[in-house]
Amino acid sequence: MNHAMETKPPSLQSKVEHSVDYEEDARSESDVEDYGRGNGSFMTAYFNVTCVVAGTGTLGLPQAFAKGGWLGILILLLAYGMAIYSGIVLIRCLYHKPGQRIHDYKGIGTAAFGWPGYLVASFLHFLNLFGCPALYVVLAAGNFMTLLKGTPAELDHKTWVCIVGCILLVPSLILKTLREITIISSVGAICTMMAVFIVLVESPMYHKDHPEVHRDGVIWPGFPGALATIAFSYGGNNTYPHVEHALAKSHHWTYALIAGLSTCTVLYFLTAIPAYYAFGDMARSPIYDSLPSGTGQMIAIIVMTIHVILAIPIYTTSFSLEFEKWTRADEQRLGKFGAWLARAVIRTCTMAILVILAIFIPYFDDFMGLIGALANCGLVFLLPILCYLRLTGIRNKPWYELAFCCLTLLLGIVGVIFGSRDAILNLIKDFHEGGQ
Repeated sequence: MNHAMETKPPSLQSKVEHSVDYEEDARSESDVEDYGRGNGSFMTAYFNVTCVVAGTGTLGLPQAFAKGGWLGILILLLAYGMAIYSGIVLIRCLYHKPGQRIHDYKGIGTAAFGWPGYLVASFLHFLNLFGCPALYVVLAAGNFMTLLKGTPAELDHKTWVCIVGCILLVPSLILKTLREITIISSVGAICTMMAVFIVLVESPMYHKDHPEVHRDGVIWPGFPGALATIAFSYGGNNTYPHVEHALAKSHHWTYALIAGLSTCTVLYFLTAIPAYYAFGDMARSPIYDSLPSGTGQMIAIIVMTIHVILAIPIYTTSFSLEFEKWTRADEQRLGKFGAWLARAVIRTCTMAILVILAIFIPYFDDFMGLIGALANCGLVFLLPILCYLRLTGIRNKPWYELAFCCLTLLLGIVGVIFGSRDAILNLIKDFHEGGQ
């Protein structure tokens, strides 16, 4: 029996549940009937799904509409339905063998496609774990520059990136597993809701003074980029196996997933529709850059800076914990001091790499598009569907479910290929213009 999962308190059902205390590798399965389940409730799972999914992706949705036009409403609704279906079938894959449960996302890839599946799932998983905090460092540094512009504390982007990295290294070194992550996640979710409220209030005020803003119904060339940004907003699939595992009653998972993603989608519409209506094709990412200068914009920047500052250690420590497990940097092998020293080296190197990446890719919107296209389209729209069909069969599915699977796979392929291409081209353009 998996004792590590048996002894976890409710507070551990959290945003980094997916990497804290791994006791098995990506191919291992539990062969006991209760699978070492936790004692989490429906509300625990709902809260975790909402905290994992809702975040900075909210701020990029108005620009997604600016890229794709009002077609973004349809894309968002489709992505919402596909994210729910993907999250449901992902958990079904865990139990495809009676009496057994696969441990995590990488294990699903392994069970479905062997080592190629393990490699692809691991690549997408770690790209998400590593890419998101690098993106957050870019955003936090940019926010500090905006907030302190014109003051004695005004510094350039590279300096702020280094400062943010040094500040965030402290909790990574002090906290071994981030067991207090539920509280951190709740503060981040509250900050996101505050930013949404500010955009909801400020957008009509701006539109009243600028009614001439241009908006389009459909912008087909911008469809892949819009899809990539929306996919980023529904990222979180690689955490779902561990949130579900923490539930006392497994059948609560579907209801918690639907409730959590529905809450996130409501927040998305409350941000995207008013902001695109107000700012049109001038909507920027993050959207608070489009807000008029003043108290509202400053509060939005502050609360989202708090959100990303709290989120970055979650991701960096998650990545470090998995790397520490892979290198066996534990107390049983190295002793207490040796394990701490190894952990300090790994986490310092992790933060250093993030800082270097953030310095050389200081473009939030296009960087987010690349992560959304490459990692999240694969994690949300492609891999769960492919693994589900592989593990459970095709002929036993009704035609309408297969049709929905095909549509989901089609959107995922479009997002990965064309969304990544557009994001890379935009990043090249950013660097070219920035060098002039």
